[in-house]
Amino acid sequence: METHDHLFIGGASVAPSSGTRIEVISPNTEEIFASVPAAEKEDIDRAVAAARTAFDEGPFPRWPVADRLEAIKRLSAALLGRMETIGATIASENGAPIAMAPTFQVLSATMALDACANIGAQYTWVDERTGALGQRIRVHRHPVGVCALVVPWNVPLYVICMKLGPALAAGCTAVVKAAPETPLETYALAEAVTEAGIPPGVVNIVTAQREASEHLVAHPGVDKVSFTGSTATGARIGEICGHDIRRCTLELGGKSAAIVLDDFDVTCAADLVNAGMMNNGQACAAQTRIIAPRSRYEEIVAATAAAASAYKVGSSMDPETQIGPLVAQRQRDRVEGMLSRAKSEGARAACGGGRPDGLDCGWFIAPTILADVNNQMEIAREEIFGPVVSVIPYDTEEEAVHIANDTPYGLGGGVWTTDAERGAAIATRMRTGTVTINHSVVLDFRSPFGGFKKSGIGREMGPEGFEPFVEYQSVMFAPGA
Repeated sequence: METHDHLFIGGASVAPSSGTRIEVISPNTEEIFASVPAAEKEDIDRAVAAARTAFDEGPFPRWPVADRLEAIKRLSAALLGRMETIGATIASENGAPIAMAPTFQVLSATMALDACANIGAQYTWVDERTGALGQRIRVHRHPVGVCALVVPWNVPLYVICMKLGPALAAGCTAVVKAAPETPLETYALAEAVTEAGIPPGVVNIVTAQREASEHLVAHPGVDKVSFTGSTATGARIGEICGHDIRRCTLELGGKSAAIVLDDFDVTCAADLVNAGMMNNGQACAAQTRIIAPRSRYEEIVAATAAAASAYKVGSSMDPETQIGPLVAQRQRDRVEGMLSRAKSEGARAACGGGRPDGLDCGWFIAPTILADVNNQMEIAREEIFGPVVSVIPYDTEEEAVHIANDTPYGLGGGVWTTDAERGAAIATRMRTGTVTINHSVVLDFRSPFGGFKKSGIGREMGPEGFEPFVEYQSVMFAPGA
């Protein structure tokens, strides 16, 4: 039993204001294996006050940019030194297979920090312009202030670092709010923040349930909220921030389409399936709708079903596991309900379709390929967050693009073809933030990531990811000065 009794506020381990606890349940065994304090409103107040003081009075926002970027590099190095341990921790919390957790969950986080440090060195923090009357104008990028960074449970450390990197580069201070399902890796993050020499109060870390989390989002001491999670929660955060004229960025859900062209090489079926089932299907940009040409429909259904059936399903702590359990019982119940309704609407399970045989304990769903799906079914319209992919037929490229765009979301997507330029041309017609050609990796640290429509507001990563954390100030000189 792993037990923690403190929060990380003001650069120190502090006792919580109450005895309320969050119990962490293993998705493999369904047993409680860890316990951490649940931050209450009083703790949120303390964390925001520490961040406020560090921003208004502390040295960090006034450090030279180069010094802040060096601190980000030190933070990256401190996390990298803990990669195996943190990877195992996250695997135990959210069911991510341990064989990939150190790299997918932790190395990627350090790479995000390193990319922010490199981008920050090239970013234009101040520029000179000539005004309409010939006068000098100096445009500064100042830090936006105290940031609430609210993160999900599927790739928790990576999302923290994707937000924290540009925030620190800009000179902001932060309150990181971890998900109740995955609080444990934040204790290693706190150690790394201290090791990196980041001043007290610049990074504060709490884990909280809904009421205290909403208190953070609505807190008058917070200047900006950066949230990753469900569209429903994002809508609530947007409502709160809109009421208070508080800046916010939202990276929300998706129902990404993989358009498979008629020249698709079926030997790539395993890669195609991975695009929908990576991280147990618990990925916001998972390509969970395969849009396949009707002329090759059954061939593609058979190939993807064979690839999905080949996955080894088991405990996330088994090095041979490729698909682990879902994060929580409520998530498995939700996926099972969607599968049941899909079948009642006429969908056919080409493989999987329920719980795997021989795994009576743990929140498992067998890798599933659903055939005979149309784009109006719930399974094709709602984010599922499990190892389930639907295959939808089309007759023309125009129809394929229409089906791909016929969704309230627009986060990721892919085009699968032997002709990359043909695929790229189709990609530009898809109303979505990122489109891959023949691969499943939707994130690059030097390019913007975010969504159209209900998939969010704003972008993360790349130089575009710095914009939400800065305010523009124009200093205008008198003409002729």
